[in-house]
Amino acid sequence: MFVHQISLFPLRVALRRPFVISLGALTHAENLFVRVRTTDGQEGWGEASPFPTIHGETLPGAVATAKWLAPGLLGCAIDSAPAYTAHLNRKLHGNYAVKSAFDMALHDLAAQQAGLPLYRFLGGRSNRTLYTDYTVSLSTPDEMVAAAQEIVAAGFPVIKVKLGRGAEDDVARIAAISAAVGPDIPLRIDANQGWTFNEAVVALRGMERFHIQHCEAPIDRYDWMRLPELRRQTSIPLMADESCWNADDARRLLAIGAVDRINIKLSKSGGLYGAQKIAQATNVPLQVGGFLESRLGFTAAAHFALSAERVAYCDFDTPLMQSQDPVEGGIVYGADGAITVPDTPGLDAHLRPEYQLPSCPQINIS
Repeated sequence: MFVHQISLFPLRVALRRPFVISLGALTHAENLFVRVRTTDGQEGWGEASPFPTIHGETLPGAVATAKWLAPGLLGCAIDSAPAYTAHLNRKLHGNYAVKSAFDMALHDLAAQQAGLPLYRFLGGRSNRTLYTDYTVSLSTPDEMVAAAQEIVAAGFPVIKVKLGRGAEDDVARIAAISAAVGPDIPLRIDANQGWTFNEAVVALRGMERFHIQHCEAPIDRYDWMRLPELRRQTSIPLMADESCWNADDARRLLAIGAVDRINIKLSKSGGLYGAQKIAQATNVPLQVGGFLESRLGFTAAAHFALSAERVAYCDFDTPLMQSQDPVEGGIVYGADGAITVPDTPGLDAHLRPEYQLPSCPQINIS
């Protein structure tokens, strides 16, 4: 099958409450949905979640970039991931969120053509149950404690906590949360590059007595050469996120002993093909996460998680933070954080028909 038409659907969805990290606050998920149709009428779907402070991409920019890249994909074979990835990367550096949407839609079509669920098309064998954490936004200790208690009451098995605003204040935040939810609830912490090196040492040493699984992005992404020393001075496992975008980044980080784990996001790796390359380049536990994707983007992430043996952690909570669900099909969330992945051919998720009407914002390229 070959690409015949590409349609773009920019969508802005309000969050139920502001999502606050050390890099700033967000009030909306601003994502770009992509539909790819083939010459024989099949369609596949993808989603880009540009995150300005991390990608340097915005929704208006993603639309413009997608319009510029899409004509080069017309006529390409849907199952030629190495070829179309090379083409996109030659055409434009970076812009991985937009590229991931095209890659996702093409993988959806290729899996449909093969008659396989996407995870099996990617090499996975077992449709095991996945479990997501749920995130506490950065705020005052009292507000973060209240949010953590809501998460425990909802049955989620793990709490992720956003930090990165002062080492001693962050230790106090974690102490308050741990006291409120109890020592048996594991915590994952994410500073989003918010600490200096010295602050990271103080914060991580101060948190060693709590039940913390790992810490993501403790220091600035460009300070990655200092991660081995931070790892030697503290005992909480370190996870690369903003410092790891591709397989080359992963190999560099692991070669110098910088991190214990790596977080893979499809909108950061350029899609499923790039995510597979990262997984193949590593020998450490992996987490699959995301930005502010809907259930469509996280359905693809869940299929990928089922296909990569080293995936030990899932961070799939942001669709639950959105005020509306624009997606039909796809993953289903259980009351205890369990994720059910469709076992039908392809991705089996698409933008709801009411968002595809001619009256809705959309751009067609053919």
